[in-house]
Order: sequence, then C-alpha cells, then structure tokens
Amino acid sequence: MKVGVCVNFDSLEEIEGKIKMMVREGFDNCQIISWDPAVWTDENAVKLKEMLAENKITVSAFWSGWEGPRVWNFYDGPKTLGLVPREYREVRVKNLCDGGDFAKKLGVTDVITHMGFIPENPNDPEFEPFCDAVRVVAQHLRANGQHLLFETGQETPATMLRCFEVVGTDNLGVNFDMANLISYGKANPVDALDTIGTYVRNVHAKDGRYPRNGHKLGGEMPMGQGKVDFRGVLSGLYALGYNGYVTIEREIEGEQQILDIRESKKFLQKIIDEVCV
Repeated sequence: MKVGVCVNFDSLEEIEGKIKMMVREGFDNCQIISWDPAVWTDENAVKLKEMLAENKITVSAFWSGWEGPRVWNFYDGPKTLGLVPREYREVRVKNLCDGGDFAKKLGVTDVITHMGFIPENPNDPEFEPFCDAVRVVAQHLRANGQHLLFETGQETPATMLRCFEVVGTDNLGVNFDMANLISYGKANPVDALDTIGTYVRNVHAKDGRYPRNGHKLGGEMPMGQGKVDFRGVLSGLYALGYNGYVTIEREIEGEQQILDIRESKKFLQKIIDEVCV
C-alpha cells in the first residue's frame, strides 16, 4: 500500500504550494479535492498536469464537489448534501460529469464524491430517482473509462451496496473513509469491509469518534487518538486483495495540519509494513 495525502485545488497558486509541501514531506501521490467547477478549465488541466509531472506526483483520484449548500450535520445534511436533495440534483449531476471530464484531462480514472444521506428504506419514494441520477453520472464516467466512487459516511454500508445493485453499472466503487463511518455513527469500519470491502478503490485515512448527540457528527481526532482500528482496517483490506492508495485526510488548517500529516504518515507506514506481508 502507498501512503498519500489529500490536496485541495481552488487555484493553481494554492495547489502549487500544497504540492511543494508534499514533496518536502516525502509524498509521491495524492487525491485532488476540488469544490469549484469554475477552476475545471482546459488551461488549468494542462498547467496542473505539468506541475504534477514536474514534481513526480501521481494523482490517485479526483474528489469532485458540487454546487449549492452543504451542511455537515444530521438535521440539515439530509436536506443539502449530494444527489439526494431533489432541488439540487440536476445541477450536481452536471457538476459530477464535469468533474469527471476534468479528471480525465489529468489522466485520472477514479472520481469520488459524497452522494448524501441515501435513504435507508428502499421503498422511500426518493430512492429510485436518486439511483437514476447516480446512473447518469456513472454512465458518463464509464464512457470516459472512469470509476465513480462513493465516499463512506452518510449511509450504512448495506444502503450503499443496495444502491450499487440498483444502479447496475460496473464502474461503481468505494472511497473507504475509516473515520466517517464512525463519525456519522453508521458502522464500525472493520466490520463494514464485510459488506463493501470488495468495492474499495481508495482509502481516506483519518481518525474520529462516535457522535455524542443526535445533531452533530462525531469529531475528527489526530490519528491514533480516536476510535478507528487502523491495524484491523488495513489488514482487512489487505486480506481482500487491496494493495492500493491510503490517503491521509486531516481536516484542519495551518501548521498543525502539516505536523499531524507528518505524524500520520509515520503511523500508517509502520502498520502497513507490519500487516502487508
């Protein structure tokens, strides 16, 4: 397994600094995360691809955001996130297709997003229309030679699997965020591998704790200080045949983020060296 890091792309100037940080810290791969369709231009694709090549950085996946409101809690989240809210569905389908096209220009085959709080009840009247929207994106990406990855967290593993079955395309996969499954209170990540482990194509390595009330998500924690069983997850993935990217995500800003990423890299590499044998 190869340890990488998440890198935000809001502008070429900003991501250039992030890439330099990656090189200093000894990384050679990343996920690019971008929420702004305005920067997904042909010109930016050319310049960004050159920048990555010059620094010998591999992009393991492109994390595509979408337009409109986004609130990360249990009350407003279901109304604002992903393709689930009907009022934002059409524009976000376009956003994800456009994100896939931008990723293709970078030579990236895996496109990730949060799909939202997918209805747990398959008889919910919004479930089938939601799956129809996912299918439109998946088919567009399939024509590009790409996979559409759901990031774990806002749905139970069984709900995600059910959606895959209903959508029915052969290019759906999982970006397995270990901490999100805990922070949203949806699953133990080790056990979740029993349900969706064979679909994993990339991994977010971060730590967190379970929710402590019914409104807010559980908090993110420095790696090793939360509830994620990293050894259990990584050994479980390896047993399933996964030997791909493990991408550090630390959702804070400033110098502490860099310090935590540095320590996380050491933490993960030690476990990988022990379990991937």
